[in-house]
Amino acid sequence: MDSMVIKRFYGSLEVCRIIGITYKQLDYYDRTGFVKPSVNGAGGYGSRRMYDFNDLMKLKVIKKLMEAGISLQKLRRTKKYLDEYDNNTAAGNGLLKLTLISDGNTVYACDSDKAIVDTLKSGQGVFGIALGRVYNDLNGDIEKYFMKNSIKKTGTAINSESYK
Repeated sequence: MDSMVIKRFYGSLEVCRIIGITYKQLDYYDRTGFVKPSVNGAGGYGSRRMYDFNDLMKLKVIKKLMEAGISLQKLRRTKKYLDEYDNNTAAGNGLLKLTLISDGNTVYACDSDKAIVDTLKSGQGVFGIALGRVYNDLNGDIEKYFMKNSIKKTGTAINSESYK
């Protein structure tokens, strides 16, 4: 995956601010094994959880699905499917070609235009989340976060290229 990611690793508070979730949610996801930090897990008092970009991508998709009314139980099954799909896809970026579609009750994963059209034939109202779009949006969210914080700390804007 070619990316313009600003940083390699993110601490818990950065993740919460970038994704827009609470620390309590993030902690719950880690403790229950739903989304564990890939870089460094919690190892006791004073240890720092560290997340990578793919962790943020998962959290962003989860947040979007929750906002659409998908239950945590259904999110767990969807995440399992996406993990298996990603593991079986060559080059490791197959998820970016997927679109998730839901009627608020079920989540469908579509990797072609025909599959999307067939899903819509049922007449059920659905929404879609194109994972490639989430990827691009997340890059923008991260850049905005660091630009905003660099202005607060220094009082001046810093070129985002210096973070890469």
